[in-house]
Amino acid sequence: MTPIIHVENLTKHFRIRRHRPGRWGTLRRLVSRDFEPVRAVDGISFTVQPGEMVGYLGPNGAGKSTTIKMLTGLLVPSGGTVTVGGFVPWRQREQYVRRIGAVFGQRTTLWWDLPVIESLELLQHIYRIPPDRFRQNLAEFRQMLELDAFIHAPVRSLSLGQRMRADLCAAMLHDPQLLFLDEPTIGLDVVAKDRIRRFIGQINRERGTTVVLTTHDLQDVEKLCRRVMIIDHGRLLFDGSLPDLLERFGAHREMVVDLAEEYDDVSVPGAEVVERQGLRVTYRFSRQALSASELIGRLSARYRVQDLSVREPEIESTIRRIYENRHPRT
Repeated sequence: MTPIIHVENLTKHFRIRRHRPGRWGTLRRLVSRDFEPVRAVDGISFTVQPGEMVGYLGPNGAGKSTTIKMLTGLLVPSGGTVTVGGFVPWRQREQYVRRIGAVFGQRTTLWWDLPVIESLELLQHIYRIPPDRFRQNLAEFRQMLELDAFIHAPVRSLSLGQRMRADLCAAMLHDPQLLFLDEPTIGLDVVAKDRIRRFIGQINRERGTTVVLTTHDLQDVEKLCRRVMIIDHGRLLFDGSLPDLLERFGAHREMVVDLAEEYDDVSVPGAEVVERQGLRVTYRFSRQALSASELIGRLSARYRVQDLSVREPEIESTIRRIYENRHPRT
């Protein structure tokens, strides 16, 4: 299958004015042409297949937003190549933007003083959406995103959650092959986040829309993404599935065991007891040293077990461990 996104050795360097402390520091900053390069994106390569849902993660300043801006054609790379759906985004921008959708959590694509419905109708003409298709998409998204309560209200009067739902509708009206989402749930409450996530998952499943998602909310990733890319200091640290991420970097797992009777000693070789409440015991064990089936065998040989479950490490702690291993504290 031909990738919908192909990125090879992509770089983006910015120049910032170098600060030199000293007596003439202020004057030097005003007249100096002394700059130093900052490598926001530093030689990353990846492909995305049609229909994939990819989480693109990293701390602030890692290069996530810079990458997305290059993929959407807002920035021109310093080096490397990018093709998206057969287009070079910054060279063929007018044709290209008709085939993608983009939602940025801190900005809106709608007209601030117009009612939502009038903004959507303007987008119909901008994207030249056939009337029948516009009506069909609008009716579907009104229901999926529950827009009717505010569709005739000015955009400026909407809550953040309402505006985000309206922006998602606007981004999907023209049937884009690819949807870029930059922090789509930032600042939203639990109910609004769940509604947004359900919509994203539904358009990916039912319409086959490819989604690239940047977020700091790791529940977005856990609930939506089968593949994760992690970037830090402009370099790609990891590219693979969520289970692979946990397998490689989630060193420990936990097993919660409900015993059938009381035991004075509940220790098991190869596992650590981290909590005991009545008949329930929680063990921590290294996935490299011991498999879950081996631990179950050792437990069954010593105790009568009523029930048990295995808990994988939380994705947040796993990603934090990747960053800490790359940049150890001194």
